[in-house]
Amino acid sequence: MSITYEWRGDFNNVAVNALHAEGFDHEPLEDDWNTQVRKHSLGWVCARDDGELVGFVNVAWDGAIHAFLLDTMVTGRVRRRGVGTKLVAVAVAEARAAGCEWLHVDFEDHLRPLYFDALDFVPTAAGLIAL
Repeated sequence: MSITYEWRGDFNNVAVNALHAEGFDHEPLEDDWNTQVRKHSLGWVCARDDGELVGFVNVAWDGAIHAFLLDTMVTGRVRRRGVGTKLVAVAVAEARAAGCEWLHVDFEDHLRPLYFDALDFVPTAAGLIAL
Protein backbone atom coordinates (compact mmCIF):
# COMPACT_ATOMS: atom_id res chain seq x y z
CA MET A 1 0.00 0.00 0.00
CA SER A 2 1.49 3.30 -1.13
CA ILE A 3 -0.93 6.12 -0.33
CA THR A 4 -0.40 9.53 -1.93
CA TYR A 5 -1.94 12.77 -0.72
CA GLU A 6 -2.80 15.78 -2.83
CA TRP A 7 -4.00 19.23 -1.80
CA ARG A 8 -6.80 20.44 -4.09
CA GLY A 9 -6.43 17.31 -6.19
CA ASP A 10 -8.80 16.41 -8.99
CA PHE A 11 -11.48 13.89 -8.10
CA ASN A 12 -14.57 12.25 -9.48
CA ASN A 13 -17.94 13.11 -7.88
CA VAL A 14 -19.03 9.46 -8.05
CA ALA A 15 -15.95 8.38 -6.07
CA VAL A 16 -16.48 11.00 -3.34
CA ASN A 17 -20.19 10.19 -3.13
CA ALA A 18 -19.34 6.49 -2.71
CA LEU A 19 -16.73 7.28 -0.06
CA HIS A 20 -19.21 9.54 1.78
CA ALA A 21 -21.94 6.88 1.65
CA GLU A 22 -19.57 4.30 3.12
CA GLY A 23 -18.15 6.65 5.76
CA PHE A 24 -21.46 8.07 6.92
CA ASP A 25 -23.58 4.95 6.38
CA HIS A 26 -26.15 6.02 3.79
CA GLU A 27 -27.04 5.22 0.21
CA PRO A 28 -24.83 6.95 -2.39
CA LEU A 29 -26.08 10.35 -3.47
CA GLU A 30 -25.41 12.36 -6.61
CA ASP A 31 -23.94 15.46 -4.97
CA ASP A 32 -21.75 17.74 -7.06
CA TRP A 33 -18.69 17.84 -4.78
CA ASN A 34 -16.50 19.47 -7.41
CA THR A 35 -18.70 22.55 -7.69
CA GLN A 36 -19.32 22.69 -3.94
CA VAL A 37 -15.69 22.61 -2.81
CA ARG A 38 -14.40 24.86 -5.58
CA LYS A 39 -17.03 27.47 -4.67
CA HIS A 40 -16.93 27.32 -0.86
CA SER A 41 -13.69 25.75 0.31
CA LEU A 42 -10.14 26.80 0.96
CA GLY A 43 -9.21 23.38 -0.34
CA TRP A 44 -9.47 19.65 0.16
CA VAL A 45 -7.15 16.70 0.45
CA CYS A 46 -7.44 13.54 -1.63
CA ALA A 47 -5.76 10.29 -0.58
CA ARG A 48 -5.17 7.73 -3.31
CA ASP A 49 -3.94 4.16 -3.36
CA ASP A 50 -2.72 3.30 -6.85
CA GLY A 51 -5.03 5.94 -8.32
CA GLU A 52 -8.12 4.90 -6.35
CA LEU A 53 -9.64 7.55 -4.05
CA VAL A 54 -9.40 6.08 -0.54
CA GLY A 55 -9.69 9.25 1.56
CA PHE A 56 -10.95 12.81 1.41
CA VAL A 57 -11.32 15.82 3.69
CA ASN A 58 -12.87 19.19 2.88
CA VAL A 59 -11.41 22.40 4.34
CA ALA A 60 -14.12 25.04 4.32
CA TRP A 61 -13.32 28.56 5.49
CA ASP A 62 -14.63 32.03 6.19
CA GLY A 63 -12.33 33.68 3.64
CA ALA A 64 -10.04 34.98 6.36
CA ILE A 65 -8.50 33.27 9.40
CA HIS A 66 -10.96 30.47 10.31
CA ALA A 67 -11.01 27.11 8.53
CA PHE A 68 -13.24 24.13 9.23
CA LEU A 69 -12.67 20.42 8.61
CA LEU A 70 -15.70 18.75 7.08
CA ASP A 71 -16.40 15.27 5.79
CA THR A 72 -13.20 13.52 6.79
CA MET A 73 -13.60 10.06 5.27
CA VAL A 74 -11.45 7.01 4.67
CA THR A 75 -12.56 3.81 2.98
CA GLY A 76 -12.79 0.77 5.24
CA ARG A 77 -10.01 -1.24 3.64
CA VAL A 78 -7.34 1.32 4.62
CA ARG A 79 -8.69 2.50 7.98
CA ARG A 80 -6.47 2.32 11.05
CA ARG A 81 -3.35 2.69 8.91
CA GLY A 82 -2.80 6.42 9.45
CA VAL A 83 -4.61 7.60 6.33
CA GLY A 84 -7.07 9.82 8.22
CA THR A 85 -4.26 11.23 10.35
CA LYS A 86 -2.22 12.12 7.28
CA LEU A 87 -5.26 13.59 5.46
CA VAL A 88 -5.88 15.95 8.36
CA ALA A 89 -2.16 16.72 8.81
CA VAL A 90 -1.99 17.87 5.17
CA ALA A 91 -5.14 19.95 5.68
CA VAL A 92 -3.61 21.55 8.80
CA ALA A 93 -0.38 22.41 6.98
CA GLU A 94 -2.21 23.89 3.98
CA ALA A 95 -4.63 25.94 6.11
CA ARG A 96 -1.65 27.31 8.04
CA ALA A 97 0.19 28.10 4.78
CA ALA A 98 -2.90 29.98 3.55
CA GLY A 99 -2.73 32.26 6.60
CA CYS A 100 -5.50 30.70 8.65
CA GLU A 101 -5.08 31.10 12.39
CA TRP A 102 -7.74 28.64 13.53
CA LEU A 103 -8.86 25.22 12.33
CA HIS A 104 -12.14 23.92 13.75
CA VAL A 105 -13.42 20.35 13.70
CA ASP A 106 -16.49 18.54 15.00
CA PHE A 107 -16.39 14.77 15.33
CA GLU A 108 -18.06 11.77 16.90
CA ASP A 109 -16.75 10.71 20.30
CA HIS A 110 -14.95 7.59 19.04
CA LEU A 111 -12.65 9.89 16.99
CA ARG A 112 -11.32 11.76 20.05
CA PRO A 113 -7.98 9.88 19.99
CA LEU A 114 -7.42 10.88 16.36
CA TYR A 115 -8.06 14.57 16.83
CA PHE A 116 -6.86 15.12 20.40
CA ASP A 117 -3.96 12.66 20.62
CA ALA A 118 -2.62 12.09 17.11
CA LEU A 119 -3.34 15.56 15.71
CA ASP A 120 -3.01 17.88 18.74
CA PHE A 121 -6.43 19.50 18.53
CA VAL A 122 -7.62 20.78 21.91
CA PRO A 123 -11.11 20.66 23.40
CA THR A 124 -13.06 23.88 23.28
CA ALA A 125 -16.50 25.07 24.27
CA ALA A 126 -18.85 25.27 21.33
CA GLY A 127 -22.54 25.53 20.66
CA LEU A 128 -24.84 23.69 18.29
CA ILE A 129 -28.43 24.04 17.14
CA ALA A 130 -30.01 21.13 15.32
CA LEU A 131 -31.84 22.63 12.36
